[in-house]
Amino acid sequence: MTRRSIRLLVATLIFGTAILFGIFSIASNKNAQSQDFTKESYLEMKNELIKMKNENLKLKVQVNQQYEQPEINLDAPIVPSDQLKPCAKDASILVKRCEIIHVAIVCAGYDASRAVSTLIKSLLFYRKNPIHLHFIADAIAENILKTLFQTWDIPHMNYSFYSADELTSDVAWIPNKHYSGVYGLLKLTLPKVLPQSVDKVIVFDCDVTFSADIADLWAVISSFSSSQAIGLVENQSDWYLGKLWKNYEPWPALGRGFNTGVIAMDLKKLRSLNWNQLWLLTAEKDLVSHYFTSLADQDIFNAVLFQEPHLVYRLPCQYNVQLSDNTRSESCYSEVADLKIIHWNSPKKLKVKNKHSDFFRNFYYTFVGFDGNFLRRQLFHCNDSGFNQSSVDDLPVEDDACYEVRKARDAKYRTHLFYLSYDAGKIDDNDITWVAQLSLDRLQMIEPLCRLWEGPISLALYLSDTEADQFHSFVTESHYLNSRTNIGYHVVYKQGSLYPVNLLRNVALEQASTPFVFLCDIDFLPMPNLYNTLKKAVQSLKVATENKALVVPAFESQRYQTKVPRTKAEVIAALDMGDLLTFRYHDWALGHAATNFPMWRTATIPYKIKWEPNFEPYVVVRRDVTRYDPRFLGFGWNKVSHSMELHAQHYEFQVLPNAFIVHLPHSPSVDISKYRGSSQYRKCSESLKSEFIVDLKKRYSDFSFK
Repeated sequence: MTRRSIRLLVATLIFGTAILFGIFSIASNKNAQSQDFTKESYLEMKNELIKMKNENLKLKVQVNQQYEQPEINLDAPIVPSDQLKPCAKDASILVKRCEIIHVAIVCAGYDASRAVSTLIKSLLFYRKNPIHLHFIADAIAENILKTLFQTWDIPHMNYSFYSADELTSDVAWIPNKHYSGVYGLLKLTLPKVLPQSVDKVIVFDCDVTFSADIADLWAVISSFSSSQAIGLVENQSDWYLGKLWKNYEPWPALGRGFNTGVIAMDLKKLRSLNWNQLWLLTAEKDLVSHYFTSLADQDIFNAVLFQEPHLVYRLPCQYNVQLSDNTRSESCYSEVADLKIIHWNSPKKLKVKNKHSDFFRNFYYTFVGFDGNFLRRQLFHCNDSGFNQSSVDDLPVEDDACYEVRKARDAKYRTHLFYLSYDAGKIDDNDITWVAQLSLDRLQMIEPLCRLWEGPISLALYLSDTEADQFHSFVTESHYLNSRTNIGYHVVYKQGSLYPVNLLRNVALEQASTPFVFLCDIDFLPMPNLYNTLKKAVQSLKVATENKALVVPAFESQRYQTKVPRTKAEVIAALDMGDLLTFRYHDWALGHAATNFPMWRTATIPYKIKWEPNFEPYVVVRRDVTRYDPRFLGFGWNKVSHSMELHAQHYEFQVLPNAFIVHLPHSPSVDISKYRGSSQYRKCSESLKSEFIVDLKKRYSDFSFK
């Protein structure tokens, strides 16, 4: 009997009792008026009431049984804790505190590196143990991820890299039609590649997202039998049943087969079984009849397990909820708490359509926009011997009026190089990269620049995690920008209130792949064909072998809708009409006065100029030029200091007579407003300037302002 039925029955009986009492009362009153109350009628009524009372007591017992907790037997023996089996959701209690969990990922290319960043954020969000990441990576991914982790500086997370390019010879002989290419086969080599000291590992594809602590899955490996060495979730489509396409014969598999996007490996057992020989022989045998793999390593893993079924441990499907086009994954979960790991295993990735795809997309984007700087917090304590701590002597003094500035100078800024795909194309000996930095409010300036500068561009963008995703959408939705592959976008993630302008410039400069760089800003447009003009100039003026900085004269317009002059003659005409001005003529004329604009008007060949203390030109130099001084943040002396150091290094400044750039008007930056509105900000800028000059004199004994 259900609780609802019992409640209804009780209510009915109580209501019936009340009616009976009313009837008896009315009857008694009527009888009292006509005749005396007889003994027989009294006994009859008493019996009815006793009967009803007994029925109510029985009903009360039934109701209590529905809510009653089982009685505890205090005399029962206590079961030792090591004999208790935890619930699936509490599997992580089997993992020792501070036990290192080893994770392996194969990662190649720009897009995969970006996906790994989100994967790592979701992994670290839930973890309670130290993590050691093992990456089989190509040169591109290694450069991106090493820089990311070095600048992220996460406690209790180590990482190792193994060259994918050196391992591809082990699997390149296998024809593979999967979109992952040869890299999609490299998980087969993990027992051989990883150090012998690593005896178990959890392996993930780049396209997974965590929704639980990884320790839950790590603990499952200890549940393997003596013969089980590989933990996998069953494939959640009919691929291996051969039902998706006609005349298609899938690779051999146990039932539906297994998906290898998530693998729990007992490496010690696999090595003792000579795993490398086992998968090689299996692949050779099945390739005779199948000719190629369609799902990369997954086909070979399934073929091995088909002939060696004792090796597999069937993981609960919540550890690999597969979101492919033909998925049956909805049977794995009934509520969010059931989810452990979500796997975007369709080639369509986030564009896949299935029953709950909107929910999973929103869940994924939660981690895309999650501020990764929060993961730097040390939420648990283990052996901190490897945790980097700044020396007390190196820390800025908190009662210093410029404490925030000095603190920002010494900060590590999480940096994701080549956030989008990059291909510089063919680079010649005179090639030049436009180098600049920007924030989200300058995104609209990228496309006009790219339309006038056909050469490589290196941009450092200062963005939050959410803004980085907005930037990704901005570029991919622009047909023109999406088609340009020679633009390197490098995201430096926001932290603090100050804008690290020179650090951003250095990031963009260090990633330039050409022999020469044009150090400029994002809010300038070049004259038509400036790229080729500068390439000819660096060759003719022997910039490759001499310390020369080629100055490109800068002009500005006060009009928001202005066309860039096509020729020098048009620039001079616009200057005469007042439509163009020399750059910052009204605000900071000293910054570009050394260019000697009157001479530029009539010059036909490059001319030397004398460096002046406040000079901040836009120059073409060799890629190995000295870096900008990162102590300068926000507005004030960031470019001047660089020009000053070039002067200290005896660079010769030469102005190009047939080259120019035009500044686009825009609203003042936050940092200019701070500089103009805060006397303390200006004092700190002057203090940094004085310190820089002292340091410069120490490094260059012959330095002078003359």
